[in-house]
Amino acid sequence: MATEPVPVGQKTGTGSDTYLSRAVVDARLATPEEVQACIAKQQKLNAAGTPMQLAEVLVRAGIVTASQLKRLSNPADDSLSQSLQQIPGFQIMQKVGAGAMASVYKAKQLSLDRIVAIKILPKRLSEDPEFVKRFIAEGRAAAKLNHNNIVQAIDVGEFAGYHYFVMEFVDGKTVYDELAKNRVYQEQAALDVIIQIAKALQHSHERGFIHRDVKPKNIMITKDGTAKLADMGLARQADDAEAAEAEKGRAFGTPYYISPEQVRGVTDVDFRADIYSLGATLYHMVTGKVPFEGPTPAAIMQKHLKEPLVPPDHLNPKLSTGLAEVVERMMAKDRNRRYASTSDLLTDLERVARGEAPLQAREGVDDKILQNLASGSEAEAFEPNSHATAQKMPSAGASSVNAGLIAAVISEGVLILILLLVLILK
Repeated sequence: MATEPVPVGQKTGTGSDTYLSRAVVDARLATPEEVQACIAKQQKLNAAGTPMQLAEVLVRAGIVTASQLKRLSNPADDSLSQSLQQIPGFQIMQKVGAGAMASVYKAKQLSLDRIVAIKILPKRLSEDPEFVKRFIAEGRAAAKLNHNNIVQAIDVGEFAGYHYFVMEFVDGKTVYDELAKNRVYQEQAALDVIIQIAKALQHSHERGFIHRDVKPKNIMITKDGTAKLADMGLARQADDAEAAEAEKGRAFGTPYYISPEQVRGVTDVDFRADIYSLGATLYHMVTGKVPFEGPTPAAIMQKHLKEPLVPPDHLNPKLSTGLAEVVERMMAKDRNRRYASTSDLLTDLERVARGEAPLQAREGVDDKILQNLASGSEAEAFEPNSHATAQKMPSAGASSVNAGLIAAVISEGVLILILLLVLILK
């Protein structure tokens, strides 16, 4: 089952527990450490044959009350629903989603007679200046971007003490919805989605915005197959020095897909963080597994910093070498070894989608070697005067791919020698 950890606690096996662990911290009813201790207690109880919901563990520990949990389970309470019906210019139709930080409603914009989505902060967060600031920033960031592969912002406002954000209504599902069904994307289908999102990021990056939370949940697919990048909640301008300094030392992002520099909390996070997260998303789509797993978000983030990436084609042998090379280049731990621009990334993704070799990801690798191996011409692959013998060890994300290539060449050479010996002995 595909899962996404929350910034606190660890995955507990149920979506409700995952939501709750985030919600109690967002509502400032508990600290991350208190939630983590309750999750550990829950796991011990489960292992001992006494399964218990996280909510019950929290109540028994005295962290929250039953009434507080009831309010958390329904971020959009009755008063919110009534207030929404009074937002001038909109007719609320139905609730389509809810998370720890906001609820989303399908509505009609009366002036233009069109369907929109309204994202609204619950009362407890509408009274928090920090959350309101981030919420408004999300709307303003999205409003400055106009691209078919980005969910379009329409309006930001406040009514009856509630802050809301009106945006394009996307009739479809997220990539995460598919992964949650244990779906592994075929290479071409995954590339079709990722290329569209790369175009959205290129548009965003060219206008000075970095998303900082690219992940399957934030990629929506319409019924006609259009991929749209959603949720600009963590987006900020790359040159916003004041915001960068305020966030110094804090890890913003989702642990399964976060870049190493975001884990470190550096102040100069740039477009390459989005490239890493998009690579992690592509990895998940084509392998069915996240790049790194661990018992806690902290453990997962440490692996992004230090643990080597298992090449995606080692988990899914059906993948092309080119796709594996591109993913490894995107997910290089040293951001200087990733793609130098989103445009360069798009070039490689589109080449791989056409069945061609990537240009940037395969720096230092002679395509002729791969062609000879594919055609079975080992003798030409080992030609002393070939360009391959003069190649230097490649840098960046292609290193592990080339190591595998060398191993394959040696293995095939040994096999030929064995066959020759058998023929001689006969």
